[in-house]
Amino acid sequence: MMVLLVWLHVLAAVSWIGGMIFLSLVLAPLVRSRKAAPEFMALFRSAARRFRFVVWGAIAVLLSTGPVLLQQRGLSLLDPTEWPHVLWMKLGLVGALLFFTIVHDLLLGPQVRKISALPEGDRSSWERTIVRTSSWVPRVSLLLALLVLVAAVLLAHS
Repeated sequence: MMVLLVWLHVLAAVSWIGGMIFLSLVLAPLVRSRKAAPEFMALFRSAARRFRFVVWGAIAVLLSTGPVLLQQRGLSLLDPTEWPHVLWMKLGLVGALLFFTIVHDLLLGPQVRKISALPEGDRSSWERTIVRTSSWVPRVSLLLALLVLVAAVLLAHS
């Protein structure tokens, strides 16, 4: 049972981080390099929307398997004073990653979709700021996810 939980936890993390790397380092640059072709932007949006289900599924798996795995390691969820520092670091990074994911998916994403329908000349300075900010949130999220991965490796070896 323990092996299955670890496998599910790692599979969820790999799916989330791998998808982030693909979207950020492969698909997004391809779309940016072909601004004149609207079908490339449509492809990116479609892929990102489909990936959202993977992300939220992975979050559900990670949040359900993580506490069980901690208990299996002998760490009490009710006594955080016993937790190693690296666990605190990992949980802090996970919290920040969840925050950025919520901001991206629930706040910025819907706003950017509305703004994207407007001609660039008709956008307010606030709307242009939202569009610029929205492109940085996934990059910060990817960095946080990679740091969570480092913390997970450190935790596995502590």
